[in-house]
Amino acid sequence: MSNQLTDHVTLRHGATLNNRIVMSPMQTHSGLKGGFASDDTIQYYSARSQAAGMLITEFHYVSENGGPAYVPGYPEQLGAYSDAHLEGLRKTAQALKKDGNKAILQIHHAGRAAVGRHVNGLDVVAPSAIDFSFLDYPVRELTLTEIDDIILDFGKATKRAIDAGFDGVEIHGANHYLIQQFFSKLSNLRTDKWGGSLENRMAFPLAVVKEVKAIVDEYAPKDFIIGYRISPEELHGKNVGYDYKEALSLISEVIKYELDYIHLSLWAGYNSKPENSEKSYAELFREIFDDKTKLLIVGGIFGEDTATDAIENYADLIAVARGTLIDPNFAKKVTEGKGDTILHKISPETVEYSHLTPGLLEAFSREDSLGLPPLPGGESIRTLHTGKYDI
Repeated sequence: MSNQLTDHVTLRHGATLNNRIVMSPMQTHSGLKGGFASDDTIQYYSARSQAAGMLITEFHYVSENGGPAYVPGYPEQLGAYSDAHLEGLRKTAQALKKDGNKAILQIHHAGRAAVGRHVNGLDVVAPSAIDFSFLDYPVRELTLTEIDDIILDFGKATKRAIDAGFDGVEIHGANHYLIQQFFSKLSNLRTDKWGGSLENRMAFPLAVVKEVKAIVDEYAPKDFIIGYRISPEELHGKNVGYDYKEALSLISEVIKYELDYIHLSLWAGYNSKPENSEKSYAELFREIFDDKTKLLIVGGIFGEDTATDAIENYADLIAVARGTLIDPNFAKKVTEGKGDTILHKISPETVEYSHLTPGLLEAFSREDSLGLPPLPGGESIRTLHTGKYDI
């Protein structure tokens, strides 16, 4: 490949990105009850308007029963399931776009991971009513009508993204949330049209993609961006939810809807490989793409050096998570030839520059980071922890 981080990139439907760097979707620990954006949310995103050429938000749940996916330390996430969210969505889009970069709304349904519903005494839904050993609450199987409604909710959330001024949406089909739960034979034990065979397990993800694409075709500008995020495998020791070959089968169908990009969530690193494979996940997925579908990868890309390796050897676009948390001007510095000035550690002196939300600061100033991957230098900000969200 001859890709450079600073290249302008034109996507399938005409949108042009200012560079190949993408801000990874990350929880902001800033939402208000009911999924509303707070002032902290807007300030966080405004500070990162030059973090990347394409900026993907925290996941926004599309149905009222789709979240919040509660995490210790902060009880809420952001929603897009109601027109009441439009004001916050507009402010978020404006904040991200103010320096000419593209704003993408990530949309999802948490399914069994909607712990916040359980905390609030509400039922938690999933493809199948399984007694998961890692959950301390029951889940209820979705009815056929509820499944149809959730598919429509993805479309409605997409329409809100369009109305709010976002440049695109990313369908979150990874990281064990509802779309992946339907695709996984470990969490989908249904015997109707939504479960069983590989074809049936692909039905829900494809129905969501079809609905989103239909809404975009009807209401969005021609260059509106659609992406799809997937974990390339679901492996739990010897228990397999799906392997990469099944994921390739799904994505080969997804890209028939002419999406702009596929986002591979690579927890083991951007250059990781399946067991007994000579090729990386990125290489395997690229092989099934046409020349108009872009590959976006995330995982282990922390600075300009790893970003350069990833973009030169593995993908069309690279997503940076931790790097844009610590340094909100990550891409700006790269494109200005100042990559050597990117901050790689948090410190009491740089906290203000990093513009973390109070919720994120609470998490990262704890020794355990409340389950989040720790930030380098996190030990230096222990004294900033107030215990506000400790439980």
